[in-house]
Order: sequence, then C-alpha cells, then structure tokens
Amino acid sequence: MIILGVDPGSLITGYALLRCEGNRHQVIDAGPIRLKKFGELPDRLVHLADRLEALIEEFKPQALSIEKVFYGVNFQSALTLGHVRGVVLMLAARNQMSVGEYGPTEVKKAVTGYGRAEKSQVQEMVKILLNLKTIPKPNDVADAMALAICHAHMAPMARLYGR
Repeated sequence: MIILGVDPGSLITGYALLRCEGNRHQVIDAGPIRLKKFGELPDRLVHLADRLEALIEEFKPQALSIEKVFYGVNFQSALTLGHVRGVVLMLAARNQMSVGEYGPTEVKKAVTGYGRAEKSQVQEMVKILLNLKTIPKPNDVADAMALAICHAHMAPMARLYGR
C-alpha cells in the first residue's frame, strides 16, 4: 500500500509518500511544499492543490494520513489550517483514497510506543523505522512521515474492528 502522509501548514506543508508492507516502510518521495512565496491564502491553496494533485497522479497512493485539527491559542491560525486541510481532504476524496485522521498523541504512540513522547524522540524513531541516515528536515517532512507510519500501523486495526 502507498500512503500519503500530510502535515498541513499554511506556510509549509510537509508530505511523505511511503510504500508500506506489513511493518516494512520505504520512502518513495517526501519534502516540503513551501507556500509562503505565493502571497495570499487563496493563491497558496491553489499551489498546494496543484502540487499534491501532481504527486497523487504520479504515485497513486491508496490512503491519506493527516493530522486532526487541534485547537491552539490562535483562532485565526486554526481557521487557516482548516482551509489547508480542506484542500487536502478534497483531493483525497476526488482520488478515492481512504483517509485516516490522527491526533498528535496517536501519532506519537504509533511511532514510539509512548503517547507523550518528545518531538525529538518521534523524529529519531522515524529515522530508524525508515532506515534514513538523518532526521528529515524541515520538521514538517518528519511529521508527515510519522503520520504515514501511524496510518500503516493503525489502519489494519481500524479495518479489523470496522472503523
């Protein structure tokens, strides 16, 4: 199965495409989609959609793993993040991809075994699980990889229990 992990952000959105077979995961492609230079939010959303659509067309992932919205202090940031997530979710639906949405604690637990792990611990486990020489940069890319790994570990259980 090919899983597209997306760490949505209004300035940088991290993505990772992983080929997952059981507990074996291989990075196919990953990187940041830098949106800041595209000015206003509508222009950034169009660029994000175009870039993700090209990746979906090229690699044909069957599943999307994306972080659930978490409520921070800044309402405006949460609203903007909602727009970014909407674009990503629309593309998944348009391409008939199954979708897994995971909170930070779920991702940490799936990747490290501990739901309150530090970001550095998650990044180190991503490096180990994907057999990488270094921790992926920027952090958004490592987070996207962690989301894809989380989905690879959680989706079989969700299917088993009908979720």
